[in-house]
Amino acid sequence: MTPTPTVDLNCDMGESFGAWTLGNDAALMPFITSANIACGFHAGDPAVMKQTVRAALRHGVALGAHPGLPDLVGFGRRNMDISAEEAFDMTVYQLGALAAVARAEGGQLHHLKPHGALYNMAATNAALAEAIAEAVYKVQPELTLYGLAGSELTKAGEKIGLKTAHEVFADRTYQANGTLTPRRQPDALITSADVAIAQVLRMVQEGQVRTQQGLDVAIRADTVCLHGDGAHALEFAQRLNTVLREAGVQLQAGLTPSIQ
Repeated sequence: MTPTPTVDLNCDMGESFGAWTLGNDAALMPFITSANIACGFHAGDPAVMKQTVRAALRHGVALGAHPGLPDLVGFGRRNMDISAEEAFDMTVYQLGALAAVARAEGGQLHHLKPHGALYNMAATNAALAEAIAEAVYKVQPELTLYGLAGSELTKAGEKIGLKTAHEVFADRTYQANGTLTPRRQPDALITSADVAIAQVLRMVQEGQVRTQQGLDVAIRADTVCLHGDGAHALEFAQRLNTVLREAGVQLQAGLTPSIQ
């Protein structure tokens, strides 16, 4: 008998800052299973972090730290020439901040997923990946490390002894080496909901993705990333959630219970 596929739906959240609002976090919560919450470097602030943690706990959504590069103006999507030690320090600092907010609200963290350029840099740079994995291991070794499927980051997490989740993307195209197409290229984003959903179903059910070069490559899909800042993000999240359930896919993040 074929086992029932299980996948996590994660979404980057808590990316508002001060007077600026980004995304529709509250409305998206019922349709995801884990939230990656910005920790103040690329986006977010203490109040937004608290509000997002509270909303996630109300909906039984797993809490994740989403550390990024210290680049508010560039939203953490511009590469920076950082050392492995700096990557370690940034991860520890931001993880500690969100862990404290979660604890104050009666919850605890489930995972960590780097953001933007830090995520992409760690996907191919073993030294950065190992520094991030070490930071997680030394602060909260029970956490799950989310990383691009088959990347240096997931390898580093597995090597040091962390639980890891291999992540795939609903709205991004792939290259033949399994990496995401850089955002600066015009074909980086999938704008058709039908195409994005078909890509997710194939990755989850068949473990395959069609690349921009026309090749099918193997891919492991433990968790699917949804971006919450698009114009049709809510509609897409609702539809993907429904389609996956109707296809017999179980949606689950491996929730960590609250500490109260």
